[in-house]
Amino acid sequence: QVQLAESGGGLVQAGESLRLSCAASGRTFSSYVMAWFRQAPGKEREFVAAITWSSGSTGYADSVKGRFTISRDKAKNTVYLQMNSLKPEDTAVYYCAARPNGLRVGARSYDYWGQGTQVTVSS
Repeated sequence: QVQLAESGGGLVQAGESLRLSCAASGRTFSSYVMAWFRQAPGKEREFVAAITWSSGSTGYADSVKGRFTISRDKAKNTVYLQMNSLKPEDTAVYYCAARPNGLRVGARSYDYWGQGTQVTVSS
């Protein structure tokens, strides 16, 4: 059973940084894609970034390109989301997700989800 556990959320001011972590367990992830999504109140869950576990290829939403960086530590089975230059519009619950084979941006394409971590950016 795949389990994903996010951590690292919090309250920051605009312009500051946060790093989210997603600890993955339950299987080997060599063929998997790991992703971050976010959901603000009253809005749909949206794609933020993804990384292929084996090669480290990445993809980003236009709204976070140049500010957010996704990475993974194979030894720790952990995926990170470094978020810089945060804006109030980045405020949301951030979710870690996983799927086998192939980077996708649709939330319905992902089979496994963490419980989420709140990120709040004040202006």
